[in-house]
Amino acid sequence: MPSKHQTGTTRSGRRLVWFAAALSGIVAAAVFLAIAELAALLFARGSSPLLTVGSFVIDIVPRWAKEFAIETFGGNDKIFLLVSLGVAVVIAAAIAGVLQQIRPPLGVVVLIAAGVFAGATTVTRAGATPLAVVPVILGLAAGVVILVLLSRRLPKRAANGSDDERAAFDRRGFFRVAGIAAAGAVVVGVGARLVNVTTSSITAVRDALKLPAPKSTVTIPDGAEADVDGLSPLFTPNDKFYRVDTALTVPTVDPATWTLTIDGMVGEQVQITFEELLAMGLDEYVITMTCVSNEVGGNLLGNAKWLGIPVRDVLKRAMPDSKADMVLSTSVDGFTASTPIESLTDPNLDAILAVAMNGEPLPLEHGFPVRMVVPGLYGYVSATKWLTKLTVTTFDKDEAYWTPRGYDAKAPIKLSSRIDTPRIDKQLPAGPAKIAGVAWAQTVGIAKVEVSIDNGDWQSVNLTTAINDDTWVQWWMDWEATAGTHYVAVRATDKAGNLQIEEQAPIAPNGSSGWQRTLVRVG
Repeated sequence: MPSKHQTGTTRSGRRLVWFAAALSGIVAAAVFLAIAELAALLFARGSSPLLTVGSFVIDIVPRWAKEFAIETFGGNDKIFLLVSLGVAVVIAAAIAGVLQQIRPPLGVVVLIAAGVFAGATTVTRAGATPLAVVPVILGLAAGVVILVLLSRRLPKRAANGSDDERAAFDRRGFFRVAGIAAAGAVVVGVGARLVNVTTSSITAVRDALKLPAPKSTVTIPDGAEADVDGLSPLFTPNDKFYRVDTALTVPTVDPATWTLTIDGMVGEQVQITFEELLAMGLDEYVITMTCVSNEVGGNLLGNAKWLGIPVRDVLKRAMPDSKADMVLSTSVDGFTASTPIESLTDPNLDAILAVAMNGEPLPLEHGFPVRMVVPGLYGYVSATKWLTKLTVTTFDKDEAYWTPRGYDAKAPIKLSSRIDTPRIDKQLPAGPAKIAGVAWAQTVGIAKVEVSIDNGDWQSVNLTTAINDDTWVQWWMDWEATAGTHYVAVRATDKAGNLQIEEQAPIAPNGSSGWQRTLVRVG
């Protein structure tokens, strides 16, 4: 009969073996991903398994999860996704290692299944080349080899299944091999990813790009911007401009090789290079953009100066069929948006193919080298970044990325207003203060903004001079703040006489609505 000390030693040994088995799976997965990253650098830069699986997850994520991620993490939603994927890989890999220890070759089968799944997500991505699956194959082979080598160094069950079923094993040897493999995976994987990002970076090309001077510029009228602390600036800096898209990593597109294809219901299919696009002549526009995911009082909107070419001038070259009612725009990463064709061809609307933002070429994360900007429509049906194709079609025939995910195919931006200051998280001192914010009614324009304090009468406030009907206006009012907690609400009226909708509505299927109401603490 074994002593208590022997029993404790046996249990401790078992726990160590289980830990080592789980570790063998994790190390094998790390080697898989590292070799795949290295192979992606050599054969197909966009074929990193972790990134292609992440992109697949973005594609299949339900609407509620997408809304939760944007509301909770904002611009860090993709970082959260990558961290979550990393945790999932570690857990699944640990399970595979344990299965390989309990009943080989189940762990290998799990690893192969993961490789097949990663390969499927890779070859089905937009722009995938015939070599796209090579990184997955090489990474999988390396991972399987490491898993088998490490698992063979672990003791197996005794034939009689007795308590003394695990013999001592060469711990130092196992952890030495596992450590070398893990360290090598980190060096190779991280190194390959950094080289991939650095050498494929288009930053230097963008920085060296010299755009022609615009044929026309926008005159900013006197009184267009108010000087109020806490109020959004008239123009949103590029690094502060919201970013919401489906790209897990920012696509890198060289203007020298970029082309725009116009096909579908057209008299002639047209292909335009970047140089040809610039040769059509640039004009300056000032347009406010809003994301459909913007909650009442949210910050997913911004105002910028753009340089671009009217979409109608580009479409005209292809001679669209009169029966077409939609243009399906496609990004290099496969994202699509459905835009009513009248919004792109109306001579009174400045729908553009933008190449510059706030005085510089488009930032990479905002669609360099070419994106769409369409006033009056939420971004998911109009603002395609990294644009590569325009397909003239109909709403009956084609649908865009977000339509089957529960969003309307057509989505005009709703009349809205926002309180920028005072903020609910900052206490004001008693005395003279200002309440201020922005309001927008794109393609129509803002006529009036009103504020109600403590459910009192609505008071008209001061408005800045609008640049045009496609931009937001700033508003403000003087207020004698008294100690206590106050209830502030805002609403806007557009130039057509429409009052902002009071009833609250969620962001799906076509944008949030409601008057913003907030609490202000004065002490």
